Amino acid sequence: MTDTPLDATIAALCGQVVILDTQGPLLYIGTLTQVGRRFLVLLDADVHDRHDSPASKELYIQQTAELGVRVNRSRVIVMRREVASVSLLSEVRVG
Repeated sequence: MTDTPLDATIAALCGQVVILDTQGPLLYIGTLTQVGRRFLVLLDADVHDRHDSPASKELYIQQTAELGVRVNRSRVIVMRREVASVSLLSEVRVG
C-alpha cells in the first residue's frame, strides 16, 4: 500500500531491518515486510521494553547494530499510531 508519500517512503524499506521507535518504552526491531494503512509487519523481530532493561533505547539500538537482532518474535504487527520514528538498523552509527 502506497497511498501517501510517507507510505511510499516506508514501503521502500521493505525487506530491510528497521527500528520502529515509540514514544513509550517499546522498541521494535526486525525485517519490515508489509506496510498497511494502520499497521507495519516485522518478521524475525525483537520487541524490547525499556522498562525490562537498564539500557537506554539508544544504547540498546547501538548494541543491536553491533551484535545483531535478538529475535524474540517470528512476526509482530505494530499499529502505526504507536510508531514515533522508522529508521534502518544499517544506518545506526556505532561508537
